[in-house]
Amino acid sequence: MSEAGLPPLPSSDRPDVAARLREALLAASFTADGLLDLLGAPAYAALARSETVPALRATRGDTPLEALVRLFLLQQPVPRARLADVLPVELCLENGWLTRVGADELAATVDVRPYGGPDGEDWFIVSDLGCAVGGAGGIGSREEGVVLGVGGASTTLAGITVRTPVASALDLGTGSGIQALHAARHATRVTATDVNPRALHITALTLALSGAPAADLREGSLFTPVRHDETFDLIVSNPPFVISPGARLTYRDGGMRGDDLCRTLVSEAGDRLNEGGFAQFLANWEHVAGEDWQDRLRSWVPRGCDAWIVQREEQDVTQYAELWLRDAGDHRGDLAEYQARYDAWLDEFEARKVKAVGFGWITLRKTGSSVPSVTVEDWPHPVEQPLGETIRAHFDRLGYLRAHDDAALLEAGFRLADEVVQEQVGLPGAEDPEYVVLRQNRGMRRATKVDTVGAGFAGVCDGSMSAGRILDAIAQLLGEDPVVLRDRTPAQIRLLIEQGFIEPVS
Repeated sequence: MSEAGLPPLPSSDRPDVAARLREALLAASFTADGLLDLLGAPAYAALARSETVPALRATRGDTPLEALVRLFLLQQPVPRARLADVLPVELCLENGWLTRVGADELAATVDVRPYGGPDGEDWFIVSDLGCAVGGAGGIGSREEGVVLGVGGASTTLAGITVRTPVASALDLGTGSGIQALHAARHATRVTATDVNPRALHITALTLALSGAPAADLREGSLFTPVRHDETFDLIVSNPPFVISPGARLTYRDGGMRGDDLCRTLVSEAGDRLNEGGFAQFLANWEHVAGEDWQDRLRSWVPRGCDAWIVQREEQDVTQYAELWLRDAGDHRGDLAEYQARYDAWLDEFEARKVKAVGFGWITLRKTGSSVPSVTVEDWPHPVEQPLGETIRAHFDRLGYLRAHDDAALLEAGFRLADEVVQEQVGLPGAEDPEYVVLRQNRGMRRATKVDTVGAGFAGVCDGSMSAGRILDAIAQLLGEDPVVLRDRTPAQIRLLIEQGFIEPVS
């Protein structure tokens, strides 16, 4: 298929051709590891920023791998003779993967980028030419229906997604198909939707070329393509979350006012989840003058769902407008047009009293609880990806805390989580520290202040004694009333459990 200004795409109904092409690419070491070995770390990293000059310099030889890098990644015409023994050339021409240029050269019709799966799988992400990743220079096309490949947002969502085996997964707004590809590893059935039919076509190519099972592809906006009675164990979405004054680019502009697209997506997800299922989204949200942004986001959470909403970054409206104007390459065009677009963006924010925009991720878990747990936090600090297991464990702990009152908590046993260290802060030479900090070296990498009781409690948690017995021992050491200590400590224990410093022992 093709759209105005965009080239026709390879056929998606010939999986046998995709399989032959995949075999040829692998035979030539056209993989993530093969590229790193060929290009070297600096040129490989530059390619991920859409900077091609270092890779062009590194592929001036005549090996099959260099020819494939120039063809599929750098979009350079390659003499047919160089590809004759590397690719099934005639099949690729007949099915639209290649096109003729001049008398004796061939060019790719799409970008094909090697991508290493989490268990070492050799995958390939298909996207429109020049659009494999974003970058400071802007995308390679301003056509409305252009389909991007894998950028930072895509890998962030893939990293935070809970990867427990499930029967059904929904990738809403699939784009190039990267989330559907990941889901195919642990979901029996994958459904992928997009308002852009070109994206669905490219998703089919990505899955076929990666050797993954085909997905159920459906066209439509938000949950429209999903049947009324259809529910899922996992929903993921990297939606067109950009808050913009108009729908210029399908992959990023949702066409709804303000952050309504993200709000609608989150609020409607609860009805589409099976009990115990997860919905995980990337999102942008407005910081509106006179409103608490955390309260705004709490209002999005659907009934019966626990939620964990993490703001990773906040930009003022000028930074935000500049980011997305550069994303579209507007800064490289006519100055007056650029300024007019910038003005339109600021007019839109001013009309809605928006002072800043937050970036982050939202995770829901369907629990059916009448008293759900909703955590909204600002966490701009470094984290350790992948976080899927950390996020699953967070919600498991919420369920545990909901099921255990303070008396049950004191009867239970706990262990200190892996790679938690203690830091004592105070003046050099002082007899006692001013305060004690527990710090995680994994996952969210949190740090929390604790008092002497909290530090002592965490330090001896090895699962061999109940929490109540540990507190009784601490009370005896400190000369405190054990009943009083049992009464005032459960709140601190709950916080240590919720934040993952200590874990229940079955």
